[in-house]
Amino acid sequence: MDIKAFLITERRYFTMKKQREDIRNIAIIAHVDHGKTTLVDELLKQSGVFRANQEVAERVMDSNDIERERGITILAKNTAVYYKDTKINIIDTPGHADFGGEVERVLKMVNGVILVVDAFEGAMPQTKFVLKKALELQLPVIVCINKIDRPEARPEEVIDEILELFMDLDASDEQLDCPFVYASAKAGHAILDLTDEPENMIPLFETILDYIPAPEGDPDTDTQVLISTIDYNEYVGRIGIGKVDNGTIAVNQDMVVVNAHEPDKQKKVKISKLYEFDGLNKVEVKEATIGSIVAISGISDISIGDTLCSPENPVAIPFQKISEPTIAMQFIVNDSPFAGQEGKFVTSRHLRDRLLRELNTDVSLRVEESENADSFRVSGRGELHLSVLIENMRREGYEFAVSKAEVLYKKDENGKLLEPIETAYIDVPDEFTGTVIDKLSQRKGELQNMSASNGTTTRLEFSIPARGLIGYRGEFMTDTKGNGILNTAFDGYAPYKGDIQYRKQGSLIAFETGESVTYGLYSAQERGTLFIRAGEKVYSGMVIGQNGKAEDIELNVCKTKHLTNTRSSGADDALKLTTPRILSLEEALDFIDTDELLEVTPQSLRIRKKISGFQDEKKEENYSFRVFSYLALFVSFLYILEFLVIFIACPIIWLYNKTIKYIAKGFGDMNYIISGKNIDVTPGLKSTIEQKLGNWKGISLLILKLS
Repeated sequence: MDIKAFLITERRYFTMKKQREDIRNIAIIAHVDHGKTTLVDELLKQSGVFRANQEVAERVMDSNDIERERGITILAKNTAVYYKDTKINIIDTPGHADFGGEVERVLKMVNGVILVVDAFEGAMPQTKFVLKKALELQLPVIVCINKIDRPEARPEEVIDEILELFMDLDASDEQLDCPFVYASAKAGHAILDLTDEPENMIPLFETILDYIPAPEGDPDTDTQVLISTIDYNEYVGRIGIGKVDNGTIAVNQDMVVVNAHEPDKQKKVKISKLYEFDGLNKVEVKEATIGSIVAISGISDISIGDTLCSPENPVAIPFQKISEPTIAMQFIVNDSPFAGQEGKFVTSRHLRDRLLRELNTDVSLRVEESENADSFRVSGRGELHLSVLIENMRREGYEFAVSKAEVLYKKDENGKLLEPIETAYIDVPDEFTGTVIDKLSQRKGELQNMSASNGTTTRLEFSIPARGLIGYRGEFMTDTKGNGILNTAFDGYAPYKGDIQYRKQGSLIAFETGESVTYGLYSAQERGTLFIRAGEKVYSGMVIGQNGKAEDIELNVCKTKHLTNTRSSGADDALKLTTPRILSLEEALDFIDTDELLEVTPQSLRIRKKISGFQDEKKEENYSFRVFSYLALFVSFLYILEFLVIFIACPIIWLYNKTIKYIAKGFGDMNYIISGKNIDVTPGLKSTIEQKLGNWKGISLLILKLS
């Protein structure tokens, strides 16, 4: 390499980086339900994004229908506010552990974070996870103790917990010297000291400007933009979102797409449209320089982790490695008797295209094709992660089936099987502590710590295999009457801990295809809990309820009672049915066993046995069983007959033979003792004796021969 080429390649190392003081880039991170989105709402309101008389819905950043329904953030959202001529780019991140991949990748776009902590709950599992990721990237942290207006708030104790968490995560001295802000996002105020009078969010705004460093880079060097998020618009296609690290990016500029993890990737592209964020909107701009968070459209196959560079110096920026998935499900083309009746997209091609499209925006997801063209293995970070994908596909008109969730195993260097382990943090009323400990112990959980949490509440800490938590959350809420709180955090891999029985109750299975009637359901409800109402269509092999015992039971819920002279057609109206348990998507995923599938359509959720044509299979099994039974009965009869011959007939024959031999003795010379004298038998006497004993002699000789 000549000196000129070397200087071009290493140009950015010889230039001075500059700070852009008119911008701050921050991410708001926290455990689920600690108030991140509500805090962003208030920052938007008090920065003047909305008009004074404008009606604004709560959690305005949660634009997705599922996010609003569940009250959780699923996808990271970008927004921007202005305070004192400074643009503050804000990224609202998910709080649930299953969407931790969203948090990991957006932290590359910011220069600091606001850690929101509930003033009552304190540091929770996801608090530790997101803080760890921020500290690893050497990001400064502002701790915001939220919900200080709660009656049971304990901000001083929570501060101690947070500082202990910092030390546990090996934070530096600069990171430990972080500012604390006390806030009530719902009330719209923040204070720097608990003795201050709350007014508005200005103390938080000021802390952001003072503590979060301005982005830095070299605006005069070659352009570098790391794509950290992918948005999608049906009109413009894929939109890459990232921060300008160096140089300037402009519309119609020629760029090269490279990737640090794909050395061979190098594609020439042109910037067709460029956007910056302003409030809740994207504003089209002509160019952007260092520190700006931009959205870029017009690049069809742009992916998360790509770097847009100048053609003269295509140097990729390293991307944060995303944690691997720990759980998987089979997504299968629906082949039930009711297949294709309710869905719009039902083929394997539709299913494949939709799953691969999801990979464009979800870096934590994995999709693998199997030998069966109608089945796909989809891996994610948890049950909630995959259930959200299932619900989205369902609402889009897709029809398919999914299997029971299973964990992803690994093997060590010795070939020993390893499985993912979770740390479960449980806050539960004291009266339910024994039940929870018993249930988790049955699922191979090991109690690590037990302490009084608050008043009548106990905090339990378990180390448990990830598969031990599959299907447990619904059972947990039932056992604790809805008063328990369960949080988990991934804790690595450990040796396999043995088999686990997921469900102790069996299924109630429909015997035949038809429409359920009151009379059939009335008889079935005595066996367990029903999942269907009268008048619903069922098919053979469909699960219509939960048995109170361990085994599966087939029931005919379509049968009707024949009419008689004394029974009218309206006699069923007098039968009272208990209210069926209508399963939600999460409840159905929890309930299904390893030999069952969940049929998902835009209108229905049905559980069925994996075997197609379940009833026909049962008939074949019953016929085979009957044939085998008859054969076994015949063989048993032969053995009994042999026993009778050996132990009864043989002694009789033996005694009979002895008698015949004694009678037949002396027939050789026909000499008999008569009146004490030996006489010769005359021909006439001989013939008479032979005539009298001839039959016995023949029989005796035959028996002797047989013997």
